[in-house]
Amino acid sequence: MKKWMVMLLCMMMATAVLSGCGGQEEPANEAPATETESVNDNTADVDYGEMIEVRGSDTMVNLGQGWAEAFMDKHPEAMISVTGGGSGTGVAALINGTIDMAQVSRSMSEEELQQAADNGIDVHEIVGGRDGIAITVNVNNPVDTLSMSQVKAIYTGEITNWSEVDGEDMEIGLYSRDTSSGTYVFFREFVLDEEDFSDDALLMPSTQAIVEGVIQDEGGIGYIGLGYLSDETKAVQISMEDGGEAFDPESSEYPVARPLFLYVAGEPTGVMKEYVDFILSDEGQEVVANVGFIPLN
Repeated sequence: MKKWMVMLLCMMMATAVLSGCGGQEEPANEAPATETESVNDNTADVDYGEMIEVRGSDTMVNLGQGWAEAFMDKHPEAMISVTGGGSGTGVAALINGTIDMAQVSRSMSEEELQQAADNGIDVHEIVGGRDGIAITVNVNNPVDTLSMSQVKAIYTGEITNWSEVDGEDMEIGLYSRDTSSGTYVFFREFVLDEEDFSDDALLMPSTQAIVEGVIQDEGGIGYIGLGYLSDETKAVQISMEDGGEAFDPESSEYPVARPLFLYVAGEPTGVMKEYVDFILSDEGQEVVANVGFIPLN
């Protein structure tokens, strides 16, 4: 009798244990589902159809279009418009709240940041890549290297003939961007030490206009972003000091280099955050390299 009762108790305990185990499995299955739902909800919050309008640097316009096309290929519903006009144009539009992102080839000034703040815009800065400013001459010009001081002397008008820098007896034709360009501002601050350009410098409305000017002028010299280099002009090597080692524009030691900035109003959210994250990703930085600029990584 006792043996029968022991067997019955064992069976009852086993049933209870099995029942208890079965009750614990159900919540374990629910946890991953809840986590998945949370991820899906965050993705669903992004409206890829929301228009992003980008304006600014002519140096960066091809890069911006490359980013936009790659992002829209990845997200077919996305809509991104990219136009140039100069860094100053992009900054002014951002301050006025008429665009979503400004592409700027120099940092925003304290005055511009204050103007934005006065308009209730909290400017958020992102570095999207790096650019070497290539000093280009006509392909028939025998000069292959220049120092930083020589470039400064040429653009301030102290040197006016190529024979003064071991070239041929030929008048130098100066091609520069106009004052609305971020490249103009950077070049004046970094290369000319904030001295004025020569009065003989021709202020061109776009980087491509500088390229065309140098192609047509055997004595021409211009400064352009790496993305505009081609076989039609020649990039000279630049040294920091007279007689020092000179470097190509693509070199990490090239002295005339700068960051490429993206400015947006406030911390990026929604589709803008997705776009910025893409620009900074390996895919976005591959676009930087393909267009001819220097990636961050």
